[in-house]
Amino acid sequence: MSKADMKPKSMHRAKIWSDDVENLYRFQQAGYRDEVEYKQVKQVDEVECWPETGFVKKLQRRDNTFYYYNRQRECEDKDVRKVKVYVY
Repeated sequence: MSKADMKPKSMHRAKIWSDDVENLYRFQQAGYRDEVEYKQVKQVDEVECWPETGFVKKLQRRDNTFYYYNRQRECEDKDVRKVKVYVY
């Protein structure tokens, strides 16, 4: 199966915050499952990230507007359980 048609096998909700959960939160705010889906839809190879933290810096939404993110954590503890973690 090529990367272009990868579909998640399962999904669970995040329980504790981590760097990965932070980035998933950012992708999901912008309307994507995760980095895999973002790269498929937007046909990009790289996602712009903050060099200090590795967090996603900027995402283009499906309506072509942009989301810009801080270099610090944005996903608060109360939002962690809303984040969907997909397994491929």
